[in-house]
Amino acid sequence: MWILIMYLRILILFCSMVLEVPSKQKMSKKPERKLDEKSSGEQSSPPGSPMVERFLIPSPVPTRRTRTYSQSERARAGPVYHGRMKSFCRHQGHGFIIPNEGNEPIFVHISDIEGDIVPVEGDEVSFKRCPVPPKFEKFCAVHVMITRFKEGVQHERWDSTPNPHDHD
Repeated sequence: MWILIMYLRILILFCSMVLEVPSKQKMSKKPERKLDEKSSGEQSSPPGSPMVERFLIPSPVPTRRTRTYSQSERARAGPVYHGRMKSFCRHQGHGFIIPNEGNEPIFVHISDIEGDIVPVEGDEVSFKRCPVPPKFEKFCAVHVMITRFKEGVQHERWDSTPNPHDHD
């Protein structure tokens, strides 16, 4: 099923490049997998994004765009957990949350963060968990909302220009 979906995505992307049909602007205000145009008209990937002949390699992590309806509904119906941001890199598009109920960090993808504020280390958050394939033994955080900002730290909005020193 995944192979068919990825094949269709590649086919649609290839057809839009051949026919020079402008693609839709992303609805998200988060700069995930955005391709920059160079002066020569070529597109390049952001630093750290794996590209194979101009196509992004799909991630095995079920992000909001790739999660199935049933996975989303199970996550939405699940309990709300609380924790704090261990780290988050806006440039790379992911981070980790330390839950209050455990010690093992939980992965969070940029597309699963709700609200207009970019989280920083130390922010208290609420989230729900979604199992990560293929074995469904580990979890990632979804529906992440900042519940309490870390004091004394400047927070950015998603629509602001990223801080160039924030690539750690």
